[in-house]
Amino acid sequence: MKKGLESGACTLAAPGNLVESDPDTNSSNGTSAREKDMLPSPGELENVPLKTSTETSRKKLCGYLNKLGIKGPIKTWKSRWFFYDENKCRLLYYRTAQDINPLGSIDLSSASFDCKMENGEGVFEIRTPSRAFVLKAVSRQAMMYWLQQLQMRRWEFCNTQSRFPVGSSQLVNEPLPGRTNVVDSEDFLPLVKTPTEAVGLKAASLPAPQTSTALQNISLKHPWTEIQNTVYNICGSKQLWGNNGNVFSFDEFQEHPQNVDEEQEAEVEAGCAVKEGTLEDGRMGPRLNWIRKARWMNSGFPGSEELSREKNSVDKVSVLQQQILTLTEEVKSQKELVKLLHKALEAAQQEKRVSSMYLTAAEDKDRLELVRHKVRQIADLTSRLEALEQEKKELEQILTLRDSHIQELKEHVQLLMEKNHAKQEVIMTLTEQMARELSDPLQEANTITVETLYKQQEEIEHLKDDIDAYKTQNQFLNSEIHQVTRLWTSVAENEKALLMKCACLQARNCQMESKYLTVLRKLQEAMPGLPNSHAELVKKLIQEALQWDVKEEAEEGFNLNPVSEYDEYGFMTVPDYEIEDWKLLAKIQALEIKSNKLRSQEVVEKPLRDRWNGIGELTPSGELKSLIRSGIPAEHRQRVWRWMASRLCSPVPGHYQRLLEQSRSTEHPACRQIELDLPRTLTNNKHFSSPSSHLIPKLRRVLLAFSWHNPAIGYCQGLNRLAAVALLVLEDEESAFWCLVYIVENLMPADYYSDTLITSQVDQRVFKDFLSEKLPRLMAHFEQYRIDVSLITFNWFLVVFVDSLVSDILLRVWDAFLYEGTKVIFRYALAIFKYNEEEILRIHDSVEIYQYLRFFTRMITDGRKLMNIAFNDLNPFPMKLLRNRRSMHREELEAELCQLEQIKAAYVKERAEQGPQDLKEVASEEEEES
Repeated sequence: MKKGLESGACTLAAPGNLVESDPDTNSSNGTSAREKDMLPSPGELENVPLKTSTETSRKKLCGYLNKLGIKGPIKTWKSRWFFYDENKCRLLYYRTAQDINPLGSIDLSSASFDCKMENGEGVFEIRTPSRAFVLKAVSRQAMMYWLQQLQMRRWEFCNTQSRFPVGSSQLVNEPLPGRTNVVDSEDFLPLVKTPTEAVGLKAASLPAPQTSTALQNISLKHPWTEIQNTVYNICGSKQLWGNNGNVFSFDEFQEHPQNVDEEQEAEVEAGCAVKEGTLEDGRMGPRLNWIRKARWMNSGFPGSEELSREKNSVDKVSVLQQQILTLTEEVKSQKELVKLLHKALEAAQQEKRVSSMYLTAAEDKDRLELVRHKVRQIADLTSRLEALEQEKKELEQILTLRDSHIQELKEHVQLLMEKNHAKQEVIMTLTEQMARELSDPLQEANTITVETLYKQQEEIEHLKDDIDAYKTQNQFLNSEIHQVTRLWTSVAENEKALLMKCACLQARNCQMESKYLTVLRKLQEAMPGLPNSHAELVKKLIQEALQWDVKEEAEEGFNLNPVSEYDEYGFMTVPDYEIEDWKLLAKIQALEIKSNKLRSQEVVEKPLRDRWNGIGELTPSGELKSLIRSGIPAEHRQRVWRWMASRLCSPVPGHYQRLLEQSRSTEHPACRQIELDLPRTLTNNKHFSSPSSHLIPKLRRVLLAFSWHNPAIGYCQGLNRLAAVALLVLEDEESAFWCLVYIVENLMPADYYSDTLITSQVDQRVFKDFLSEKLPRLMAHFEQYRIDVSLITFNWFLVVFVDSLVSDILLRVWDAFLYEGTKVIFRYALAIFKYNEEEILRIHDSVEIYQYLRFFTRMITDGRKLMNIAFNDLNPFPMKLLRNRRSMHREELEAELCQLEQIKAAYVKERAEQGPQDLKEVASEEEEES
């Protein structure tokens, strides 16, 4: 029986106004939500796009489909009315076409479709990220029509929704290559003929598919929605019957011609007009009543015209009997619903009685007694529930055992049946053979040949049908794969554009924060000259800036590139300076580094990482040299460092273990100095900042092993930092030991770490020569104020800039240093002065210059700019020139040292000669005083 067709009309005509309910939740307050949705807000009216004539004329996608649901432990097919929502790209489903509230929805914007012939005729699947829906159409043609229409409308919706909002940057708003908003008919299967008997608005007037039982089609997961729909349909049916209660009174309908079927679709399309005709008290206009009566007649209830066309009373009686059966089925379903409502009413009345007793109690004791009684009832019910659950578990175990026993018996019976079948086949074969021998052999052969040919023809026909079905399936799946791939490509391109835009915005934000902190630092320097109120405000702003936490900022909003407290090697991203004035400087530096990384991530870092990913076996070449100068990605740095260390320093198996055994058995003279330097190694790194850090014992063993490996050097201050950096990257202590050997014995010149540090002093003189040649203005400025740069640069050369540069730039310097040698140190030392040349030239006080040179390397945040200065802007100087300068200054230094030794020897000799006389004079003076 069709009930409440006016609600179905609104449902079909205006899907955007439907109250969507999640399949897993009850749709409460459905009536109020429906009333709210009838009138869109002014903002929604402004945003509603104007539909073209093509969109308006296109038919609605709706119809009955069977949905595979779960009723208890058994999967059953349930008939559902499906309707496609154009605005939200959702497939809503109802129990009948006349329901006002949907039972659930399927989001098609990220869904994929599939059909398999082996599942049965008309069965297809819709897979969403959260669930797979199995649906069944009445025929293969209807299935293909649904799949094709859903595929095309998903494509239209995704292309419409893939645009960026207004106000985005030009980079985002530009159309991506290959993006199109027009559906290309060549990308889809040929249009399937519309099965009007199963799909479309006219299908709403047809009877819903009948189920085996009255309650099978009811959704147990959404009882409230079922109750709302049923009540709404009952109210609609009463209005449809009229005040006189005569079901067959269609006076108003008889005034209209019989072309209701032709006008029905147009009237349903005008659902908004129907809703506007709805009065506040729920009454419907006469035009809507006419529509309801027309559809009610078409749904299986013959009116007065049909009755008048009947010529005899027998046909009239049969029609009335059919109506009686239909109403009887409806009464049964309504009785079940009434039982459910009675149970809910009894529970509500019981709760009301208890609440009334509680409220009418005179004293608190009575109320307390009621509460205690309620608690005892709850405890009793809880214990009963636990007992029932325990009994349920026992019964489930027994049932499981019985099922297994039944399964064994079934298998045994099946085996016996197979044996019996095999015996019967043998008997039949022998019987046929005997019959053939007794009859005419030629005639029997002809009969067998005709039967075999007929069976083969049948099999061939079946195979042809299967081939056609699989061809159709293959075509659709190819089309689906093509469309999903295009959608995925479009989404990936949009996501990439959004990530690039987000990185640019984050870089801009970091720059703004850096400028803000720079202004605060300038105000901090000018605080002595500010009024007290302004000074207090500046001080408060500085405290707020210093208390800013990167992690808390990342948790507040969506951050694609969060800044952690430490980088991947354990160095602090914001150094903790002891001087209060430098803390703002540390935050400025961290923000500048983050900004540079974000800006170069897509343009520089990603292509560089792609080039490194394409390198297989490492061999020395100009291309590899260029890549190493640009910086080795973190995921490749360990492998490349090990390869560079093993080129000139081949590790000896077992040598490191023997050195460790020797250090355990015998204490080295440098052991005490090593223990003193361990706590002072890389204090800004979390792996060495604490005496209990796990890398401290490894560093101790590496330094002790090297002191036994090279007794000429033993241990020199600075080796601890070289070994610590090697440990951070290589992680294995034996690999770090051989890396230290490679640096000291292969890359650095001889006597670089000896007691006299003679080669280190020679390099300082060579560096001053290069500084005079490459940066003459800066060197003249230093000479004017008598600045000795070796006081600053000596430690750079000794430990290869460790503790001088930020970690990201430091590791890039080490990448090139391990491959090319000590000339990289000269290049980067000159580049550092070139990077800050203008700042240094603006300082005209020797004390301020020394103070600036103490920390100015920490202000270098752009590693790419420093690399370009070191390898591109500075004129190249070959290794041969470096060797010549070293030999020349070494001779001069050795001559000076020899002269100093002679002066020292002469002085010692003179003191030795004067020593006894002085002692005698002192003794005589003491005797006189005594």
